[in-house]
Amino acid sequence: MLRGGPARLLPPAGRRARAGSCSPRSALASCAQLLRTPSETHADRFVLRAEQDPEVVRAAHLLQHSTPRAGSACEDHRVTSSPFTARGWVLLAIMSVLWGLPYLFISAAVETFSPPAVVAIRTGGAALLLLPFALRRGALLPALRRWPWVLALAAVEMAGPFVLLAHAEQTISSGLTGLLVATVPLFAAIIAVLRGQREALRPLRAAGLLLGFAGVAIVALGGGGAAHAELLAIGEVLLVAILYATGPFIVAHKLDGVPPLGSITLALAVVGLAYAPFALLTPQRPPTAASGASIVLLTVLCTAAAFIVFFALIAEVGPARATLFTYVNPLVAIGLGALVLAEPLTPSLLLGVPVVLLGCVLAAGGLPLRGGAR
Repeated sequence: MLRGGPARLLPPAGRRARAGSCSPRSALASCAQLLRTPSETHADRFVLRAEQDPEVVRAAHLLQHSTPRAGSACEDHRVTSSPFTARGWVLLAIMSVLWGLPYLFISAAVETFSPPAVVAIRTGGAALLLLPFALRRGALLPALRRWPWVLALAAVEMAGPFVLLAHAEQTISSGLTGLLVATVPLFAAIIAVLRGQREALRPLRAAGLLLGFAGVAIVALGGGGAAHAELLAIGEVLLVAILYATGPFIVAHKLDGVPPLGSITLALAVVGLAYAPFALLTPQRPPTAASGASIVLLTVLCTAAAFIVFFALIAEVGPARATLFTYVNPLVAIGLGALVLAEPLTPSLLLGVPVVLLGCVLAAGGLPLRGGAR
């Protein structure tokens, strides 16, 4: 139930982004205008009041690849009572694409780059792009004061998931990867139960858990003859979902009050540096135009720019409703995989998609489209 009234809205919008050049840095500068206050970061304002809604905090602080992305069965689902604005719908649509694209780009990038190289370039490049904004806002110092937890966050949300996703997509399709990552709310609900949050055991949410995992079983085993390598890759992606579901609890309880731009930039930089030696030591093939473009877009759009846009989305519609794009990401990933990479739409995938997504929605307590108690 919603306790204590509706969540406070974040400050109103400031200046809108102006059109500029098409370089990555100028594009990020334009995106940065979406951030509404120059002296304080948005997630600082809602982390404390979202402490029992950690999946929202995770989505605000971290990239999925992966996101993604979020939603949970945590105890307190706070929503804003105001209707969606036109700006809110536009930002939501942008995020649905930005965090539905990574699976396509990863699939193309690993054709020539090794998984460690993909991770090193993606995280290191995004850190360099975000660093000027983090320095300008004074966001790095607070993150450095809690560096052990920033490192823990980097491990469970970037270092592990990014390389697992890159390795898994050498075997399974980008669409299937996107669908399996959408099970994050299911694992978040289980973690919530283990932490004593009884709200996650409500009949509707428990039914969502069972339904979601049934959908995963349909997708994973529906072909009847999945190879061992495919099952291993599916297991890797499900492990990614577990890691993504674990991160919010670190953020909510150990990094509360830390500017998200600072923790993101620092975590990305650490992961990029850690993977750089492995990237240099693992064999690579000469990059093609497709793989080179994919890794650049993965870095600029799906990592650096996506965080900036998401902060603006949180400010516009509130932290609870900002995660609605999570349910659209798998559809984007599957559609792009079929259209661009000619990935097959198998009967088990087509049947499993609605089952998994419905299970995630139920496990998260429903879609927070309007204010009110649940």
